Amino acid sequence: MKIKDISVLAGVIGIVLMMILPIPTWLLDVLLIINISLALLILLVAMNTKEALQFSIFPAMLLVTTLFRLALNVSTTKLILGKGAAGEVVATFGSWIAQGQIAVGFIVFLILVVVQFIVITKGSERVAEVSARFTLDAMPGKQMSIDADLNAGLINEQQARERRQKIEREADFYGAMDGASKFVKGDAIASIIILLINLIGGFIIGIAIHGMPFNQALSTYSILTIGDGLVSQIPALLISTAAGLIVTRASSDGSMADDITGQLFTYPKLLYIVAVTIALLGFFTPIHIITTLPLAILLLIAARRMQKNMDRKQIEVEQMEEEQQIEEVRSPESVINLLQVDPIEFEFGYGLIPLADTQQGGDLLDRIIMIRRQCALELGIVVPVIRIRDNIQLKPNEYVIKIKGNVVGRGELLLNHYLAMSPGYEDESVSGIETLEPSFGLPALWIDEATKERAEVAGYTVVDPPSVVATHLTEIIKKHAHELLGRQETRALVDNLKENYPVLVDELIPSILSIGDVQKVLAKLLREKVSIRDMVSIFETLADYGTYTKDPDVLTEYVRQALSRQITQQFSESGETLKVITVGPTLEKKIAESVQQSDQGSYLALDPASTQTVFQKLTEQVNRMIQLGHQPIILTSPTIRMYLRQVVERTMQDIPVLSYSELEPNVEIQSVGVVNL
Repeated sequence: MKIKDISVLAGVIGIVLMMILPIPTWLLDVLLIINISLALLILLVAMNTKEALQFSIFPAMLLVTTLFRLALNVSTTKLILGKGAAGEVVATFGSWIAQGQIAVGFIVFLILVVVQFIVITKGSERVAEVSARFTLDAMPGKQMSIDADLNAGLINEQQARERRQKIEREADFYGAMDGASKFVKGDAIASIIILLINLIGGFIIGIAIHGMPFNQALSTYSILTIGDGLVSQIPALLISTAAGLIVTRASSDGSMADDITGQLFTYPKLLYIVAVTIALLGFFTPIHIITTLPLAILLLIAARRMQKNMDRKQIEVEQMEEEQQIEEVRSPESVINLLQVDPIEFEFGYGLIPLADTQQGGDLLDRIIMIRRQCALELGIVVPVIRIRDNIQLKPNEYVIKIKGNVVGRGELLLNHYLAMSPGYEDESVSGIETLEPSFGLPALWIDEATKERAEVAGYTVVDPPSVVATHLTEIIKKHAHELLGRQETRALVDNLKENYPVLVDELIPSILSIGDVQKVLAKLLREKVSIRDMVSIFETLADYGTYTKDPDVLTEYVRQALSRQITQQFSESGETLKVITVGPTLEKKIAESVQQSDQGSYLALDPASTQTVFQKLTEQVNRMIQLGHQPIILTSPTIRMYLRQVVERTMQDIPVLSYSELEPNVEIQSVGVVNL
């Protein structure tokens, strides 16, 4: 054990022994002075802490100091009753306060006890109790806030862990303060009892044992009792005040003195009003002007100096900001910062500011958090932090969505309206402003609150503006997810997988494939809206076939076949017939014959005339399937799937192209159209 640990243990044991063993008067004087010094130190520390947790040992200190005071009370009581004397400190305090008037001394002592017991201790106890209750009630909300910040990418895991620990420490601290305040309350009661014991017991012992006259016994033991009470109650009052300051102090960036001067004297104009009021008291009341006028003048001078200091600081701040802006423009780093491109940006006109302003009821930030969670569940990627900013160059009700600095989506909103999309037929009773739904380009109407209920009854799909933005942003992210997944993001996914499957990751990377190779495969899956959440199956497949080929297109086909159950469930519910457009043998043969090999891999070299014919045939079948109310799905053989996809994605990027190997055997396939050359 260290010396300081032994010292603390010895101190606590010594406090207990003080209640049993006799103590010489000179040592008692030293211990009383130490008690006063310790109480003053605790008060000063409490005044200079910025938040309660910086003095988290205070509840334990409160118990130790209370026990120390009670041990001193027992020691002084033994000396008072046994010898009729308790050292120079007790005698000095008693004589100094009494000043020959014992009744005045008792009244002063009782006032101190009342102030400590009823005012400070009672208030501190109540504040500690309420703080403990509110802290416990607020813990779930604070935990949810931390989780939201973590999911939004505003903080990392280490910062979230530190914040959670701080919340737990706050709950423990205020709970301990609630219990520790009972010690101070009991100490005040014990002081009154000890006062009566010293006074009555000493008076009886002085007359009966020491043979003192009545007046001498009364004077001697009264002064000693008053001195003993004051010596114990003054430190107790200081520590009670420190307890009140601790539990009532809110978190701050400065000490108590900084907060008082910075907050109480921040308004010089109010000091002028106070100065005039004090001066009027001297002129129009019996209070003499000599008493009020100097204070009023002092307040006026202080207000004037404060106003000058505030004006000077304001000028300095403005000059500093101007210099900083000039320096930023001149520095080479300012140009480098301009090269930074955010992965996703959402910009809006000033008319849409209420969407993002929480004080005006906007919940866009909460919706973005849910979008990131939804994309993680559906696509298996962590969407980067979405940068939200207003742009005065846009129309007031316009917004744009950017991916890596390029606009990929835009729209306009009417905040006091609702977007209504027809169920396939028009209802003349539903009227509004014609527009296009931004996510899918469907015809829609902006309707007001009065028309909303009528539109819902007519079968219209009615959504509010925040939902329109959230849906549009979600679809944009899904469509461009492959662009958001770079090597750095892939490394983060690999590291997350390695925590639970280290053998699998170590076998694949880097001995078989590099991070770049894995990223290419994952991006190709996301490009066709195939979730990469099942990273274990993806890595198992890449580890099996990565030794035979490094071609990302071929590896992607192997992975898609390994994810057949997932792909089947994505396009067909259990027991449902899957309606598809099949590729005829002539087209399959034509595509297979047009495949060319090169050093970089295979590619499709289809002549323009054949390509145009394929486009025309596919468009006819797709439109026919849409008219029948089915989702268009093209089904082909595994050998040409990726080449046919290259043809289809040029004009029909959202049409899925599947192969027979990617569907489970239990799914019934019904061909509603065939594409042939």
